Amino acid sequence: MKKQLVWRQASEQLRQAGKENARFEAELLLRSALGEDRARFFTTLDAEVDADTLARFRQWLDLRVSGVPLQHIVGRQEFMGLEFRVTPAVLIPRPDTEIAVETVLEIIGHMEAPLVADIATGSGAIAVALAHHAPRVRVWATDISSQALAVAQENAQHHGVDGRIVFLQGSWGVPLQALGVAFDCIVSNPPYIASGEIESLAIEVQKEPWLSLDGGLDGLDCYRALVPQARELLRSGGSLVLEVGQGQAPAVSDLLAQHGFSPINTRRDLAGIERVVYGTKG
Repeated sequence: MKKQLVWRQASEQLRQAGKENARFEAELLLRSALGEDRARFFTTLDAEVDADTLARFRQWLDLRVSGVPLQHIVGRQEFMGLEFRVTPAVLIPRPDTEIAVETVLEIIGHMEAPLVADIATGSGAIAVALAHHAPRVRVWATDISSQALAVAQENAQHHGVDGRIVFLQGSWGVPLQALGVAFDCIVSNPPYIASGEIESLAIEVQKEPWLSLDGGLDGLDCYRALVPQARELLRSGGSLVLEVGQGQAPAVSDLLAQHGFSPINTRRDLAGIERVVYGTKG
């Protein structure tokens, strides 16, 4: 069967399944099955798809129709201009989180050798992006999940920054407390979905690790644990940068203020939502 026909039929199948970006998703799945970049894909649309590739593609298509995240099927996601390996063990990196990375890069931009901690690193997207875009930075990255840390380490090695990132397993900032390091900046994208809201999320999101989603009854449990730990780990004048959920910025800002952070600022995402809260240790 010709590639163009396979693509068209798959696009229609995904459209009928309610996928908003059906045409693009069908393209990405087919390109991934074929092992082709976009240039080769579009210049060879009349080529035949061999039987083995077609069988693999149709299996992937069925997974996508059932609600498996596209990124888990193809095994990768772009973030900050870099490609990251993702698995069902990690939260899929999202564009909103790039705002947190950009905030950290601005904070440490003038520093000679900044020390940064990425707490709840997941796929390592924040830590690796920081190390890639700030060649003088040293990063310590923690996660409670050994499976997530394995993915993060693989991503660091893939981008050649593993020599400047230390990965530690444990809850929040606990693994950092024995190091005796005073950090210039701490950043985190912690779980912030209220427990009762997870089952109402899109099926694709529900298939991501609940450990990376569940923020407790009101979605703020992780911030309550993290903020006081971060204050103890930061040097005087150091910064804490947190991604937050929609409507959570006021409560998280208040929490930072209660623990002596000042000034406290926020940044909005492309939808106008206050997505990042950051403050300075007084």
